Amino acid sequence: MSVEMLRSSPLVKASYYYLNSGKKFDTTTIDSTVFTHLFWAFAQIDRSSHKVDISTINLPQFYKFTENDEATTNKLQYLLSIGGKNAEKILFDSMTRTLENRKAFIDSSISVAREYGFHGLDLAWEYPSNIVEMANFKKLIEEWRVAVEKESENTGLLPLLLTAAVHYSPDYNSVQYPVQAIADNLDFVNIMSYDFYGPAWSDVTGPPAALYDPSNPAGISGDSGLRKWLDANLPAKKAVLGFSYCGWAWKLEDPKADGYDAATDGAAITPDGSVTYDEIKDYIVSSGAATYHDPAVVGFYCHAGTTWIGYDDNQSIVSKVKYAKLNGLIGYFSWHLAADYNGGLSRAASLAWDTTDATTGK
Repeated sequence: MSVEMLRSSPLVKASYYYLNSGKKFDTTTIDSTVFTHLFWAFAQIDRSSHKVDISTINLPQFYKFTENDEATTNKLQYLLSIGGKNAEKILFDSMTRTLENRKAFIDSSISVAREYGFHGLDLAWEYPSNIVEMANFKKLIEEWRVAVEKESENTGLLPLLLTAAVHYSPDYNSVQYPVQAIADNLDFVNIMSYDFYGPAWSDVTGPPAALYDPSNPAGISGDSGLRKWLDANLPAKKAVLGFSYCGWAWKLEDPKADGYDAATDGAAITPDGSVTYDEIKDYIVSSGAATYHDPAVVGFYCHAGTTWIGYDDNQSIVSKVKYAKLNGLIGYFSWHLAADYNGGLSRAASLAWDTTDATTGK
């Protein structure tokens, strides 16, 4: 696959292909016309060498998809994402602690990207959690940028894209991301504006991915996090709004308490309560669950018996895409491809972006 293509895209319509989702998913069925970027998730970091370990990614499946995309000439840009929610956090800490370790990681990442035809690299460190780790995160992206530019000069190839998946707010664990360094060295960041509520960390029901929180005082929301990023001088054209195709399911203590802040007794449906959108659609049909759209938070929930699920549907996804365009962002991304229902959410998101006026949001 050729890497000779324009790296600076005027917009981002992206999604992650999560290889360990446990779902059967044929990448050749992806409608590549509704995306500009796809993230192949996840590679990891070798514990001893600090180099990128690609043994966890399905390269034959990747090639199968890229060959199909080449045939359609849509020219998607593919990025290898490294890390993820389940990655060992200590490996990021160890890798970034010394110049030698960072160089091993950086050099190997560029080599892997070039060898296997990726157009860029995505750092999914969830999350740098103290002052030292944030300082080392800054050093890493600065040195990564220098190395990518030098490799481009030496080879004559266009520079690899560099991106990162970041917390919904620039403050994590009372520590600030190095926003200026992010703006200077990364092409864009994927802001993870979801997973605000979930059974493992919330004893009550709540909107997992609220765009707004109308309560007083306001709590966590995608809008509040984005405002903090922009106030910290992250350029809007480097900000990508994230939403999830996965919801969270709780077991209610009282089946009559079907709104927010209802007491719960752990997860429902799956061991951790994570439910993909296609599974939610099937559950609503099979259980006869009542569904509710909450325009105030921009989200949905459904309820049947003692099961309560918070999630996003077409209408809330479209509202979030319109919000991103109205606020001058470069685009949006979703987590994750295989969780969609026949690609419907991704098609709705793409159409919403294309048909929304950037000045009015309509």
